[in-house]
Amino acid sequence: MDESLACEIRPGGGWDLSPVPNVPGVFAVWPSQGPPYIGKSSLLRRRLARLLRPAETQSRLLNLAQIACRVEYQPAGSPFESMVLLYKLARRHRPGDYQKYLKLRIPPFLKINLSNAYPRCYVTHKLGQRRAFYFGPFPSRAAAERFQNAFLDLFQMRRCVEDLEPTPTHPGCIYGEMKMCLRPCQAAVTAAEYRSETERVVQFLATNGESLLKQLRDERDRASAALQFEQAARIHKKLERVAEALQLKDDLAGDLDRLHAIIIQRSVDPCAVELWLLYQGFLQPQRRLHVAAEAGQPLSLDSKLRETLSAVSWETGAARQRAEHLALVARWYASSWRQGEILRFEDFDHLPYRKLVKAISRVAAGSTQPAGARISGSYRPG
Repeated sequence: MDESLACEIRPGGGWDLSPVPNVPGVFAVWPSQGPPYIGKSSLLRRRLARLLRPAETQSRLLNLAQIACRVEYQPAGSPFESMVLLYKLARRHRPGDYQKYLKLRIPPFLKINLSNAYPRCYVTHKLGQRRAFYFGPFPSRAAAERFQNAFLDLFQMRRCVEDLEPTPTHPGCIYGEMKMCLRPCQAAVTAAEYRSETERVVQFLATNGESLLKQLRDERDRASAALQFEQAARIHKKLERVAEALQLKDDLAGDLDRLHAIIIQRSVDPCAVELWLLYQGFLQPQRRLHVAAEAGQPLSLDSKLRETLSAVSWETGAARQRAEHLALVARWYASSWRQGEILRFEDFDHLPYRKLVKAISRVAAGSTQPAGARISGSYRPG
């Protein structure tokens, strides 16, 4: 990711800010020595004019005119682009405290530590490199815990926090007595049997509940075909419980290894939109897609989109970077200033191009969904 800004101005007997557009963007005010003062604004020229105004009267407002030797700035087409550009600048120029400076809160995730002999599901704010299944992000810890408690009632995975050493003399817990746990602590099941239940939980989360829903629908249909209507009714009640649990899942939450999306934003170029690709939770460098027809040529957004996405090479990084990228996306999605659209899918090889073209057309026309609306669409191959 390139952290340098596109434009630069220097004082010449004063600060001539007329070349700076009054649009959203980010800036860096450089002193003669030391790191720059960085920030973002919805009106770049006005913000810089306040920072670099002549110090004629005393004021408590920040004034950098006496120490500034040059200014770099870069216009942005959307608040999302400004946020990401500022994140890049802060990582470069404030490596020790950029998270605090940006007030970047890592969102909560659900984690199943698959390297444990008897895994459990718990809420965490940290992503690691060890073998584990991660599901998220969630807007808050409370939201993650509500969903966790709801779906765990459908399975028999343990909820205790101790490191298990199975023995028949273990006192157990209330969940085992209620038959909501396989009781691995009391050696009631083998490690292989418990692992099978863990795999069911992972599949439930990885498929957004579809694995369990399909199993229960098939069982209900077989019971109905065999005229076992009471059994079919009980299974139908369980299907309703699964649906209620899935309603508590946040729109953005998903298996991080298959958390793919395209975020569509307006561009500083009025004839283009910016595509921000999310691959396994990692934000990729933005791609500009021109939506205006060339002279004498018909416009085919579908072919332009396919050409743009076919040239993408995926970039991944450390677990910390992944968490920060997801924090940026979660902040934008939950914000009151959200603009643009996001389209979720599980496979870049089977993109819903028709939905993408419609979403791009809406963003280019300025008729996107209002803040607080749900994700514009999701796509699962097959």
